[in-house]
Formats: sequence, C-alpha cells, structure tokens
Amino acid sequence: MRILKRVFKGVLVLLAVAIGGLAAWLYFAPPDLIRVGTGYSAKIVCSNVFLAGRDPEEVLKLDVQAPGHPLLGFISVDVDRERGVVSAALFGVFGRNQAVYREGLGCASAPGGATARIPALGAAARTASVERDTSALWPEGDAVEASADPDITAILDDPAMTGSGMRAVVVVQGGRIVGERYGEGFDAGTPLLGWSMTKTVTAALYGTLTDRIGVDEAGLLPEWFDDRRHITVADLLAMSSGLQFNEDYGDVTDVTRMLYLESDMAYFAADKPLVGRPGEVFSYSSGTTVILSRLWQDRFDDPQQALGWPRRALFGPIGMESAVLETDAVGTFGGSSYLYATARDWVRFGQFLLQEGEWNGEQILPAGFVEWMREAAPASNGRYGRGQLWLAGSERGAQVALPTDTYWLRGHDGQFMAIVPSHDLIVLRLGLTPSRLNYSPAPMIGALVDAIR
Repeated sequence: MRILKRVFKGVLVLLAVAIGGLAAWLYFAPPDLIRVGTGYSAKIVCSNVFLAGRDPEEVLKLDVQAPGHPLLGFISVDVDRERGVVSAALFGVFGRNQAVYREGLGCASAPGGATARIPALGAAARTASVERDTSALWPEGDAVEASADPDITAILDDPAMTGSGMRAVVVVQGGRIVGERYGEGFDAGTPLLGWSMTKTVTAALYGTLTDRIGVDEAGLLPEWFDDRRHITVADLLAMSSGLQFNEDYGDVTDVTRMLYLESDMAYFAADKPLVGRPGEVFSYSSGTTVILSRLWQDRFDDPQQALGWPRRALFGPIGMESAVLETDAVGTFGGSSYLYATARDWVRFGQFLLQEGEWNGEQILPAGFVEWMREAAPASNGRYGRGQLWLAGSERGAQVALPTDTYWLRGHDGQFMAIVPSHDLIVLRLGLTPSRLNYSPAPMIGALVDAIR
C-alpha cells in the first residue's frame, strides 16, 4: 500500500510539474496560433468599440468567437477606454496581445503589448471634409427616398438573397439610393469593416499620386537590391509581384502573421523572397497592398502629411465623413484590410468609381485611371483588374450570369460591392458570413439587374 501511495504521489508531482511547465511555456512563449487569436480579438474589439460604438462583449461574442476557431471561445478581452487600449488573452492569462486606439487613425495592433509608436493624428484628420446639407438626397446629403418598386423590395426582404449574417445592403441606381436594409443592431450610421474591399481604395489613393510615383517605376525599395528590383508599381497593383505570400486564413500564415504579429506590416511583406517572375504570375496577396501603402506614404517628406492624405485627397472631397483607414503600429496604412465606413459612405466610393473618378465636376483621379484599373491584369486570366479589383466572372460558385462589364470589390467574411456601369447600378453587401457558408451575392445582383430593366 505504501508503494502505491508513493507511486501515486510521484505521478501527481510529475503531473504538476508538467502542467506548471506547460503553463510557463504558454505564458512566456505562447504558440503563434494563440498570439494570432489574441491579436485578432484585441484588434476587432478595439475598432468596433472605438469607431462603431459597439459593446465589447457583443463584439467578442458575435464578431470574434461565433464564426472563428474554437480557440477563440476561450479568449477574453479587457477594454481601457481612458487609455484607448484593448487587451486580449487566452484564459485571461496566456498570449496577451493589445490594440491601441488613436484619434483619426482607428486601432493598431500592438503585438506583445508593444506601445504604438506614432502619435495620434487628431482632429486635423477631420478638417478636409466638404460641408454638405445632410437633409439633401444622397450622395449630396444623407436623405434617402427608398424605391417603392415591389420587385426591389421583395429582393431585399429575402434572406436567401441577402445572406446569413447580413449587416447592410444598399442599392444605388441612377445616382440615388433606391433600397437599403440593415441587420439587427446595425443602421445607416454604423461604420462597418470592408476587409479586402479596402484594397481598391488603396489603388484609388495611388491614383491621386501618379505625379509622384509612376506605374512603370521599379527599384521601389532600398532592400530590393536583388531580382526584386525589377518589380514595378503596376506589378504590385495587379497582384503579380512574384513575391512569396500565403493568403490562407484560419491558421498561422503570412497574412495572419502580418496582420496580428507584426508591428511593421510592410517590412514583413517586403522581406519575402521572389518565387516568380514579376508580372507573369498572379498571386492574390494582402502583403502586396500593404507594400503599396508604404510606397505612396514614403513619397511624403512629412509622415503626418501622408497620414492626412486619404482624408484630404479622397474621403473629404467625396463626402466619406465616416471613413477611417487604420494603420499598423509604425504608421503604415493597413491598405489591404482596414477601412471602416458606413454603408452609405462605402457606396459613395462605388459611385465615385462609376463616375470614373470624378465628383461634383472635379476630376479627382486622372482621366482614364478608373478605366485602366478595370483592364484585366495580364497574369490573372481575366479575373482581376490592373487596379486591385475583381472582374466579371470572378465570383466563385456563382450560377448567375451578370453583365460582362460588372466589376467587384470583395472582402473577407462576405463583403461585396458590385458595380455595373451598363445599368448605372451599385450593389453593396456587408456582413459577417464565413466562407464555409458558401454565400454568393450574384443571385441578388442578377435579380436587381432584372428588376431595374
């Protein structure tokens, strides 16, 4: 009996040592998957609390835990509203990560709890907006006279059309909003994340600076002294840089590491090796777009001037009052993923593209630039445009033939904006709809095309 007791005690001691060792390892050197999960949780909660005014526990439950990895269900967050800091950790202890809010710049991931290294831009970021009469009809103001067309009403009221997890649907035809719907807890004043729809906005920002950086320019970064010196701006815009980058979500890959484990996202992406000849291989990459953000920001001598540029050059002139393009910890815009704006402001950007970069008589983008954006990128097999947007026929799994001039802004978890020039039509759909649900907005868009005919 004594021997059994000694063995049992020995087993308990070994078990305690093993558990203590595991706990210490998780605390001091958390696996990257845990750190990605906590970084993601901190960032999403931070942006939705400080930009959209949502409840942090609701965001954690609905936006972070419900659609994600089982690991996320054991992550908790702490919101320090006074400091503008959100912390997240597994079981409240392991893999702690933070996101930091700065006025005018939204939230930045601060991997490992590192303090973001740039000051807030503050109210200066808000001064370039064009004054408008909010009582005027959209897009000049915010008033909407929704269409009484029963066909449009029936389409927007059909959950099979708008999809599970829908948060906003807005239909613009003939330059006016003719229908809109919002999910429970969301309305026309709620800023919503566009994820990779942001990439097209980055291309437009580049278009405002073509006098400073040409599409055929190469030798773009000092560290690209090897074969990467042959990469051009056009290659980056067309997703054909040849740089290695793994865009898969749900695990620790290049894209999740860049977004949640790196303070300097552009440096991480630019450091990738060349695995294909520039201009010859299409490879969709969020890292590519973040590099573009670094490139155009570096053309300003004053970093603060660069931080204010999106609002001065684009958001202000077209009335996107709610738009906030967020940065990483060192101040590079997350141009691949992180633009928050209301649904009505997102379709303002769509209308701006439909008008070929012109707004209220002012040619904000060079004449012909939006048309160039829509040209098929040579390496994309006709699926992707030269300017960070998707072309007709690129919607996976769609069984509906849309007009051949349709082009798309698309983002993670069910973000879509389709622009159909031949029908003067824009259809925006925002929500939280994981790809495993196989939702496609093509049937809704096709039905709306038929309805307005």
